[in-house]
Amino acid sequence: MGRVSRWDLVVVGAGPAGSAAALGALRARPGARVLLLDRADFPRDKSCGDGVAPHALDELARLGVGDLLADRVPVRRLRLVSPGGQEVATRMRRPTWVVPREVLDARLVQAAVDAGAVLERRTVRRLDDLDAEVVVGADGANGVVRRLVGAPRQPGHALALAVRGYAPSPPGDEPEQAIVMDASGWPAYAWRFDAGDGTSNVGFGMLLPHLQARGDAPKEYLHRRLVELLPGTEATRLVSHHLPLSSARPAPAHGRVLLAGDALSLINPLTGEGIYYALHSGRLAGQAAVLSPADPGPAYARALRAELGRHLRHTTALARLTRRSGVVDAGVAAAGRSPAAFDALVEVGLGRGLITAPLVGGMARHVGRRLVRR
Repeated sequence: MGRVSRWDLVVVGAGPAGSAAALGALRARPGARVLLLDRADFPRDKSCGDGVAPHALDELARLGVGDLLADRVPVRRLRLVSPGGQEVATRMRRPTWVVPREVLDARLVQAAVDAGAVLERRTVRRLDDLDAEVVVGADGANGVVRRLVGAPRQPGHALALAVRGYAPSPPGDEPEQAIVMDASGWPAYAWRFDAGDGTSNVGFGMLLPHLQARGDAPKEYLHRRLVELLPGTEATRLVSHHLPLSSARPAPAHGRVLLAGDALSLINPLTGEGIYYALHSGRLAGQAAVLSPADPGPAYARALRAELGRHLRHTTALARLTRRSGVVDAGVAAAGRSPAAFDALVEVGLGRGLITAPLVGGMARHVGRRLVRR
């Protein structure tokens, strides 16, 4: 590949993290020379649960594109079924959206171009081919940038595998997001995320080591469990994908190369949510790239630590605790009894929430009741 012109920022990967990096840079320094590279044409499909949390909408507003999903249907209802059968179904304090990635990513890319970024379809093989002040790697955990900077491969214990498809939504008055947890393969769950247009994103995911220990063909097993946990689901466009969980993350900066989104293993280990993290980390990386171009790493690392550090520590701790399915049963039971505990559970799974007193207290009371009954 021939050398490119001089750029203030080259972003490799034009998904949510990459587009947010471009937008964040141009918001922080209008007129910055930003090149956005991707090996695919847009729109393109991407295997994902398609859930867009309210915190992601906050990020879109910070990037100057708060109306990007104004035509989509907000989903306000969430149903959780724990491994032991505890169930809660209620309205969330803030709605979510379900937007296919071929729609979301194409809109984000176009917003970055409209803001002044240059988009090129290109496969990157060498970092020294990129004549840039700063490079942001937003091309995934298995992407070329993470590999070229020498960041370690994602360890197996922090990897999940999921299969995703699309199916008609079941009849009902109100769209919902439903998560049905699987006691037989825990930690694992099936999901159905209604888009509000008669279709649903459906899927099933579990930790990779647990899946490998079963010895089944992975995709076929995941599809079978999806149908067993969500009876009657007739899914099409089934695609599998790996989830690099945030419980094992590489360093965010390597000289003047920054990692964002999946390339930084920013996937919630409790829920698999990643779009909010991608937008958030991409924005911070883009800002650091143009505001501290000589040495962007420290500024980027500080911003990540200040805004997500405590949350990531809490989700990692919860991921360890919830390997015991009884802890999840207690959490869902607490959420069913207390709106504050329900809100805390949603926040820690979809945004930047923390372990809170109402959640811990509700879980303790549930365990206490079970002990008394015994």
